[in-house]
Amino acid sequence: MNSTFPNISISTERLVLRPLEEDDAPALAEMMNDEQVAAWTDVPQPFTEDGARTWITGCAPAERTAGRGLDLAVAEFLTQRLVGVVQLTKADWHVRSAELSYIVAPWARGEGYAAEAALATAQWLFGDQKFERIELRTAADNTASQQVAQKIGCISEGVLRNACIAHVRTEDGTWTDMRTDFIVWSLLPEDLEGAGEQLAESGGYTSFSEWN
Repeated sequence: MNSTFPNISISTERLVLRPLEEDDAPALAEMMNDEQVAAWTDVPQPFTEDGARTWITGCAPAERTAGRGLDLAVAEFLTQRLVGVVQLTKADWHVRSAELSYIVAPWARGEGYAAEAALATAQWLFGDQKFERIELRTAADNTASQQVAQKIGCISEGVLRNACIAHVRTEDGTWTDMRTDFIVWSLLPEDLEGAGEQLAESGGYTSFSEWN
């Protein structure tokens, strides 16, 4: 049984999920410097293009080859413009579980891209990779992320009290840490039945192993 994720490309009606490329660095850096990304993630601020290249050429390949996770760029199918990033982390190859997270560029929000990309990733993970559980964690006040979890069929399992570090702007413009709760969500293969049909009706997705 494999214990690393393959290089893959996943296509939906509107999106292509693929490995990050060095040409993504400028758009990736711009996305990661967004206020909402800074508030709800631990991405270093400011996030530079050099930092983006290090992620693309070093961190992402290392996570994949070590079997810990997978980072996928999300691009518009027609324009190839970078929409966001989907990440699988904390992969457990014995339990066949992983944690899923997503970031969407500010210009692309409100289009349903996060749910479309997350759902396609989940279908691939359950179908091709035979995983049995996906976990999501959303900050208690991050309603947009919670809506994505609900749209793809996730079930809320409970609250991890005081387990999340969010970030807020101070009066002098710097960021400071703020503790809040994590809401824990899970997704199992059987949870995708309705969501999978909906995605199939809109064009479905196709995965290509060893994408290069």
